Amino acid sequence: MKKEYDILVIGSGLGGLVSALILAKEGLKVCVLEKNNQYGGNLQTFSRDKLIFDTGVHYLGGLSKGQNLNRFFSYLEIMDELELQQMDEDGYDRISFGEDHVEYPHAQGYQNFVEQLSAYFPEERENLENYCEEIQYVCSHFPRYNVVGKEEYNEEILHLNTRRFIESVTPNKKLQSILLGSNFLYAGDSENIPFYVHALTVNSYIQSAYKCVKGGSQISKLLIRKLRRYGAEVHKHSEVSEFIFNENNILSSVKTVSGKEYAAKQFISNIEIRSIIRLIGEERLKKSFLNRVLSWKPVSSCFSIYVVLKPQSLPNFNYNIYHYSSEELVWNAFRYRKEAWPETYMLSSSPSKHHPEFAESLTAISYMDFDEVREWEATFNTIADEHERGLQYESFKLEKTEKMLTALEKKIPNLRHAVKKIYASSPLSYRDYIGSIDGNMYGYMKSSENPLKTMVSPRTKIENLFLTGQSVNMHGILGVTIGAFNTCAEILGKEIIDLRLRQMT
Repeated sequence: MKKEYDILVIGSGLGGLVSALILAKEGLKVCVLEKNNQYGGNLQTFSRDKLIFDTGVHYLGGLSKGQNLNRFFSYLEIMDELELQQMDEDGYDRISFGEDHVEYPHAQGYQNFVEQLSAYFPEERENLENYCEEIQYVCSHFPRYNVVGKEEYNEEILHLNTRRFIESVTPNKKLQSILLGSNFLYAGDSENIPFYVHALTVNSYIQSAYKCVKGGSQISKLLIRKLRRYGAEVHKHSEVSEFIFNENNILSSVKTVSGKEYAAKQFISNIEIRSIIRLIGEERLKKSFLNRVLSWKPVSSCFSIYVVLKPQSLPNFNYNIYHYSSEELVWNAFRYRKEAWPETYMLSSSPSKHHPEFAESLTAISYMDFDEVREWEATFNTIADEHERGLQYESFKLEKTEKMLTALEKKIPNLRHAVKKIYASSPLSYRDYIGSIDGNMYGYMKSSENPLKTMVSPRTKIENLFLTGQSVNMHGILGVTIGAFNTCAEILGKEIIDLRLRQMT
């Protein structure tokens, strides 16, 4: 006999779990279905050699008291239980170029941000202050970015272009590249991307920057624990394979691959938007909507190496390094030359439990086009089987790992002597574990020329089906969390959501 719920959430990424918890806290009967063995989407971690590695969440912003993500997480009742480590306040991100040994800091706190960079560019202090003011101004005009307030997008701000804005702030080419140095966080196209994407991303970290001790999966584990406390059900190995509609074109239930049926009054999709289109059936949707979504281009994917280090062999660093082979590359680093790969990378370390002054592991990530692994696209693997895709694929990964190590050794001489073991993941890994098109990191490319093209309402043409997650509007922990609150505002009413959040202050 099929069970009936008030709300059925498809997919257990952050957007799905946050939406589910908001609604469960309101007393609704909620169920979450996840197709994989692990919950959490981009929050997933994996363990190798008794160490935990993150797949997607390497650091979080806006988590200090009174800041936006702190307030959202406090409402969700997970803030006090998160194990966090604040990153270096004078440079949570360090940007470097080519053979230049200077690592230029992005500091926490706007005044500190200006102070730290002014040390390298004293004549640019006023320009840096203007940059910081504009970042905060843009963020203040986004719905729910400041938790409660602003209901509509400011169209003028949506059309601001990152390249034109940065060039208007300062004529100094090096400083332009430094300000854009963490654009890996939105996949690197600083020439065409709307400035609001840059602003919303960096503002969060300038406010405050933290690492999740024991990995980002603690967020999904805490959310699931709270969900169960509020009476919600959460099921893994439950891939939705079919939507069942009644005669009024209302979604009445879903079927999973195993044949189970789940009925609900309302449904929230937290899966890739193209996957949900297939489940709905193209004939039920407007041609204009279909054409718009299918014309979106996924952002780049990446190749990552996870390095297990020998004990006490390498000093720990409490910041991320973004390195580029040249300053010009920053504008569109994802367009790399295969023969010169990796032309850019993000590098982070994790401290040893017993000797925190030393690193126990490193993670290095660089862009990679899905075309580089296209010949293996028919394979699918979410099990740690090193030979699942064949020896040719293993050889490909080894070759790329070698190139990455060679690049990293320019930054950390004798790194190879500190290496105990190395693991690698390709765009195929991201596709299989996260469910994103071509293994993309953050959904779809946005353009300042047509910013509304990739913005989608949480409401769909199916009256009782809603959308959430990174392929709808903003990506990242904060962006997806805000999106989940907006989705729930469509279901519960904006007044209810605002009231609940105001009660938190």
